[in-house]
Order: sequence, then structure tokens, then C-alpha cells
Amino acid sequence: MTHKTVTIRRALISVSDKTGIVPFARALAAMGVEIISTGGTARTLTEAGVEVVGIEKVTGFGEMMDGRVKTLHPKVHGGLLARRDNPEHVEAMRQNQIDPIDLVCVNLYPFEQTVARPGCTPDEAIENIDIGGPSMVRSAAKNHAFVTIVTSPQQYDLVLTEMKTNQGAVGGATRSQLAREAFALTAAYDAAISRYLAGRDGQTFPQRLTINLQRGMELRYGENPHQAAAFYRLARDSGEPCAARARQLPGGKQISFNNLMDTNAAFELVKEFDEPAVAIIKHMNPCGCAIDADIVEAYRKAYIADPISAFGGIIAVNRPVTEPLADAICECYQRWGKALGAGGFFAEVIIAPSFDEPAVELIRGRKRWGREDVRLLAAGDLRRGAIDPAELDVRCLVGGMLCQQRDLIGWEPDQNRVVSKRRPTEAEWTDLQVAWTAVKHVKSNTIVLVKDRRIVGVGAGQMNRVDAGMLAIRQAKEHAQGAAMASDAFFPFPDNVTQAARAGIAAIAQPGGSKQDQLSIDEADKHQIAMVFTGKRHFKH
Repeated sequence: MTHKTVTIRRALISVSDKTGIVPFARALAAMGVEIISTGGTARTLTEAGVEVVGIEKVTGFGEMMDGRVKTLHPKVHGGLLARRDNPEHVEAMRQNQIDPIDLVCVNLYPFEQTVARPGCTPDEAIENIDIGGPSMVRSAAKNHAFVTIVTSPQQYDLVLTEMKTNQGAVGGATRSQLAREAFALTAAYDAAISRYLAGRDGQTFPQRLTINLQRGMELRYGENPHQAAAFYRLARDSGEPCAARARQLPGGKQISFNNLMDTNAAFELVKEFDEPAVAIIKHMNPCGCAIDADIVEAYRKAYIADPISAFGGIIAVNRPVTEPLADAICECYQRWGKALGAGGFFAEVIIAPSFDEPAVELIRGRKRWGREDVRLLAAGDLRRGAIDPAELDVRCLVGGMLCQQRDLIGWEPDQNRVVSKRRPTEAEWTDLQVAWTAVKHVKSNTIVLVKDRRIVGVGAGQMNRVDAGMLAIRQAKEHAQGAAMASDAFFPFPDNVTQAARAGIAAIAQPGGSKQDQLSIDEADKHQIAMVFTGKRHFKH
């Protein structure tokens, strides 16, 4: 399409969000633009001293049906859709006394904000479905060869700058960009309405599913340097603290694709605990996790589980990072780095609800990784009520997507069933809680060992559960004695229990549900191992 130079002489302004609209309209008027407006927008501009032409003077009809019908008229849409280089269109405009409209400034009824409000009724939701607005947006965007469509206050300065430098015209490339953004807006708006109606009607998985995403940033690359990548966040903000909405504090490198994946995994794990908790993640699996009454001690316990794997890992905590915690982080990395002959030990990301300023200064004061590399992400205060159960877990396939509900089930004391003769001790119950919570966040097949409220061994991503157990026990070494074990799925054979007994495991949590459960129960009783069935499994592919 060849972009024509079109001087803006006539603009239609009708906005729900009136942020910045008065100075924008005043600047247009100062450049000789005639302004048409509707309803509340017209009143706002008139009260501010901006001269406007009411929409009823253009159409010859007043607003009707509580404002549902005001801009749906040939004199509006004819002025938007007519091609100025088409003689038949120009003649039709002349015969019907339609004047061209060169710029449309419209933003839509706040549908998503309305339905997110507690107590919103279906009638209120329906009344906030904009009809005339999207119609004008789409008409102007379709005819962007001649018409400038403005849909956000963030676009006002761009439009005014171009008009001032181009003798009242907006360049063709900018009109094309604004049209793209306009069609994305109306698509997202319709998707939000469809999602609301599906939820109202009890449809978790409707026939058509549109996911509304907004680009957060372009990334250095994807999983590997030869893959381009960008990060998009859900446009609908539930307010849930998470890695996707966390704010990166000044300093440190740009965050990467793999950093975001690992950071999300780490933070979702510590969000599971009410107690002070720390997780250290490497390649989507926890190499350390611990809880303690003291967050500093929880960090030390999590770190010593596997200092080698913690190299270049992601640290997540569910409490603010204070100066003592920052000092512990730096001290552990320095001490263990020297002990292991890895003076360049560093953390890729530290994510927490917040960071005290002295803690930031201490971390940033570390040479190399503290000053130049580590990313500090503040996610906001954790609130259990802010978790959004309606958000879907989406996995991509070539040619499609899998969608499922989020796995939000954690440790359920009332649902656990002791199936062995020996019951867990109080300390074993706590270790089972940590192990079972952590196993949910480890790639299947997996076995997690916990002792004294900290991970001591992890067997992740194995093709069989026996190898997963072997890896966890090998990593735990002497700490396996008296530890608690958790498995993400049931034991179809007693081999994992036999293996656990040899290592001195004291208690096991597993889902149960195998036809041969009794074999595992009998093996546990043989070795006086306490066994708990949770009734839930936690596969993670």
C-alpha cells in the first residue's frame, strides 16, 4: 500500500480514559484541527475551553438508547472509510454531504476493569461492552492509508510531534504502526469479552481460546544464541506476585529467556510456603530448598545442599532481602567459590518480595557478579489470596498448544493417609511437607530427600523412578540417614522402598493408587519406614 500524505484537518475524539486528552485536543485545535466529540468527552473538552462540534450536529441524530447509539452512522463511518484517491468514494461523499475525518482518538469502555471489580453484575458487564468505539477504531485502522487512529494516551506525543514536523500530517509508517496496534487492541478486547462470557457460563476450555499478551521486552536470545526471543506478559493483571510482573532493580545484565524460566520456577516454589523459605534453581529444578524460622538460616541450609549446582543459579526467597540475608548470600558464594576452586561463583538472579536499600548496596558492591551481572527482581508482597486460579498453564507444541488448570494443590495435611504401621514423628511430618512441596516443582520422574527442613538430595527428570531415587540418595550421602523421601507419583513396585531402606530413609510420601500398593506398604513396614499416601500426584513434564 502506498501511503499518502494527509494533513489532519478534522478529528473525532471519544475516550473513556481521559488521561491527557485535554492537552492533546488543545494542541490539535491550536494547529487548526476541527474537533468532533461525544458525550462525556465533549463536556470535558468544552469545560477546559476547547471548542468542539457535538456528534449530533454531524449525524443529525441525538444519542439514543442510553448512549448505545451515537456514532453508528454513515456520516461518521463514511468519513472514516472513504478512500480519498477513489473518485467514486469522493463522489459518494459529495452527494451525501459527508466530510472526511482524518484522525480518530478513541479508547474503549473499561470492560476488563469492570468485570474485575468485586460484585460486578452481569448487567454491568454487558453495559461495558463497547460497540461504537471498536467500530470506529476498525474503520479508521482499515483506512489507515488516509486516517490516523489513536487508541492510547501513550500515543499522543508521537502524533503531535509528527504533526508539528510535517505541517499537520502524520507519516504513513506511523499510521501503519498505529493501525496494527489498533487491530491488536480490538482483538484483545473481544477476547476479554469472550473469556468473561465463557467463565460466566462455566466453560474453562471454550471452543476458541484467545490469549491476550503484551510484549514486555525483547530478549538477547532464546534458549540458545541462534534463537531470537521476546517476553510477553498476560495483559490481564490479576495482581499475583510472580516473575513475569517482577520489577528489575537498576544494575545487572538484561534478563534472558532461560533466566526468566528458572526465575519463575524458583519463585513459584517459595510461594508454596508460609514459613520463611529459600529455593535455588538450576535448569528448572531445585538444587536447594529449605525453610526455617530465620530466613538467613534458611538460605544457608538451601545453599549447602549443592553448592556446585548453585553456580550460576537462581535464588528465590519469600521474605524481603535484608542486609543480613544479602551478607549471607555474598558470604556463601565467596566461601564456597574458593573452597571449590571457582572464584567466579555468581547468581544469575535473586528474586524476592522486596529488597532493603542496604542489601542492594551490599550486593551491588561485590566485584563482577554483584556489580555487573546479577539481576535483582522485586515481585511485591506475597498474598495467598492474589493467586489467580483461572490462569491457565499453557505448553506449546509445534502446531498447537496444550492448556490445563494450574497445579495449585500443595501439602494437604487433612488429606494425607498414614498407611504404614509406624506413624511419622513430628519432625518427619515437617520434612515430608518440604519434600512433597518441592517434588511438585521438579521434572518427572523425581525423588526428593529432605532432612531438618532442607533438601539433601534430588533425582530429577529420569526415565525411571529407581534411577531418580539412586541419584537423590547419592547426592544426599550420609544425610539420607533419617531423611524424608517424596515421590511425584506412586511406586508400582517396592524397589524404591527397598532402596530407601538401604540408605536409612525414615519416612516416605507418595500419592498411592497403584494396584500393587500393598507391596510397598509391606516393604515399608518391614524396615519400620513411615509411609504416607497423599492421594495426589505431581507429574511435571
